[in-house]
Amino acid sequence: MRLRYSLRAQADLEAIFDYLGEHAPTRTRGARIEIKRRIEQLREFPMMAPLTEIAGVRELSITRHPYKIYYEIRGDELYVLHIRHTRRRPWRGN
Repeated sequence: MRLRYSLRAQADLEAIFDYLGEHAPTRTRGARIEIKRRIEQLREFPMMAPLTEIAGVRELSITRHPYKIYYEIRGDELYVLHIRHTRRRPWRGN
């Protein structure tokens, strides 16, 4: 399955890693590895995360770090829409 990122998801990753690099540098590498690993798992098992109330959007929690990955399956593509910290309000798709 091909993997694609929305511009928003790309910006989310940059912001997460920049923030951690500034505020918790010892956690940056672990967070980067774990987020990327979980996204790669989705390529193999795209249906593993539950659907949200947003039509067609699934939500995968990163257990070691407080983030959620929102994505869609579009044909043979896994399309990462947004990556969000769990302490923020739930994402409603906007």
